[in-house]
Amino acid sequence: MTQANGNSSRNGATASPGRVLVLTPLLRGSSDGGRTPAARLAEAVGLALAINLTVAHAEVVRLSRYTPATLIGSGAVETFKALVEAEAVDLAFIDAPLSPVQQRNLERAWKCKVIDRTGLILEIFGERARTREGQLQVELAALTYQRSRLVRSWTHLERQRGGFGFLGGPGESQLEIDRRLIGERIVRIKRDLGDVARTRGLHRKARQRVPYPVVALVGYTNAGKSTLFNRLTRAQVLAQDVLFATLDPTMRLVRLPSGREMILSDTVGFISDLPTDLVAAFRATLEEVLAADLILHVRDVAHPETAVQREDVHAVLRDLGLGDAIEHTMLEVLNKIDLLDPATHEQLRRQAGRDARVVPISAATGEGCDELLQAIDRRLAATREVLDVRLRHRDASIIAWLYEHGEVLGRRDDTDYSYLRVSLDPADVSRFQRLRSDAERPDRH
Repeated sequence: MTQANGNSSRNGATASPGRVLVLTPLLRGSSDGGRTPAARLAEAVGLALAINLTVAHAEVVRLSRYTPATLIGSGAVETFKALVEAEAVDLAFIDAPLSPVQQRNLERAWKCKVIDRTGLILEIFGERARTREGQLQVELAALTYQRSRLVRSWTHLERQRGGFGFLGGPGESQLEIDRRLIGERIVRIKRDLGDVARTRGLHRKARQRVPYPVVALVGYTNAGKSTLFNRLTRAQVLAQDVLFATLDPTMRLVRLPSGREMILSDTVGFISDLPTDLVAAFRATLEEVLAADLILHVRDVAHPETAVQREDVHAVLRDLGLGDAIEHTMLEVLNKIDLLDPATHEQLRRQAGRDARVVPISAATGEGCDELLQAIDRRLAATREVLDVRLRHRDASIIAWLYEHGEVLGRRDDTDYSYLRVSLDPADVSRFQRLRSDAERPDRH
């Protein structure tokens, strides 16, 4: 039995159920993507704890087959009915997708609220999202999920913040919302998200005019992305040891060892079996990854399922059309090395010495973070062009611009000219050419 403290209310919203039964149904003989049953159950418990629930009991349910009426079969339903009553369970979390019929049958049998993996993840996302874009994206996913269920707990439509009401208990007031109303709301949200996406596109074009290279953090949820973001930027982004601590993209300017600057972007964490509708709804957020010059895949190498988590992240990136980026524009950041035994720690250090695409760090202690910044600097510099430039001394503003936006590799001056060898990003090369052309126009002399 797993115990954890929980709160009876959240963000001033209607009180949510506190005691939860966590069940992870697994077919006998299935590999479950290489995950062990214990790891799958631990992740399910982590999801419950992320929404501040008290885990009254957690168990893997071994099944020979899935049952259409209840998923887990009548015998298991009766067994857990007694446990629900004995443990005063308010909510049963089934770590699997449930059909509306299965959900309704389990609720009738157990006399408590029942929620599946998709519903709980949506509830967590509804709690965490803070920006207008994040809230719209989560609501779109929630509406799509609810459309097949039609009448559930739609209290979230009456609240400013704090979840989506999926956790409400039986007997609370429910709004009768039909497919037409849901469809109309989905159309409005998609229109609003289109406006948000256009605004983000304008911001991205503005950054390209500056321009700064964009480096995006990705990784499995709770891998330490936000802790690393805070370490590198000295920002105060929410960084907690809970799943999905960060759901809204955060961007900060970071100065690299060479003196050049980059934009570092923190993004939502991935998880196995992430609802398809939610991935689609968050595509606008993940556009920062699509537009990134470099992707940092932050991995929790102390986690027993780190290799499986790596494949989950790669699968999502491939779904986003970033298969080539996995090979060419990604650094693997092996985080939490402070939690490893000395032998494994040393083994990762040797691996990093042989493979420039791997950087072991501890975001918590700072170990390896200087090496990470140097590795980022090298990877971004590899895409730069080296130019030999001759400028008149009177073009001092252009020379200063080159020092600010590029890396001056050498300089020689004579009576009339300055001769510079400079390394520039491709976008800066075109900017420099325009600046020099403007300076050489006859009307400028």
